[in-house]
Amino acid sequence: MQNIDSNPPSNRTDTVLPLPMEVRADAWAVDAACSGNPGPMEYKAIDLQTGYEVFHFGPVHGTNNIGEFLAIVHALALAWQQGLYTKTIYSDSYNAMLWVRNRKCKTKLERSPQTAYLYQLIARAERWLMTHNWRNPLMKWETHKWGEIPADFGRK
Repeated sequence: MQNIDSNPPSNRTDTVLPLPMEVRADAWAVDAACSGNPGPMEYKAIDLQTGYEVFHFGPVHGTNNIGEFLAIVHALALAWQQGLYTKTIYSDSYNAMLWVRNRKCKTKLERSPQTAYLYQLIARAERWLMTHNWRNPLMKWETHKWGEIPADFGRK
């Protein structure tokens, strides 16, 4: 990540977070965490202008990739509901972004009584994607250049 001496950095007046200049501040960052794979999974979104948590969900039994997918869809649906059609969504998960663009969660997680609720959430998310023409910019968070995404759970 860039060397940033202050928080917020003096060269950014649009955010309270130390964001690289190429990152849009009028955005939400999403991320998921999973203890084991599968295991207890949760996800959240952080507002990059304020640093506040926009939402948090879980834990439920699942996988990290499913959490990343659901986090993006949750962010898109909330932005839609609030009329924030141009709100940028950042994710560090290439797979989840691909699943969202294809409107299909391509998980191989075994269906079982333990995962039934999660599969209901996946079906709901896929339905939402199929019935809404969302247009929010969905951007890849470049971890190797910018450091961990602000929504990271810090468990690595």
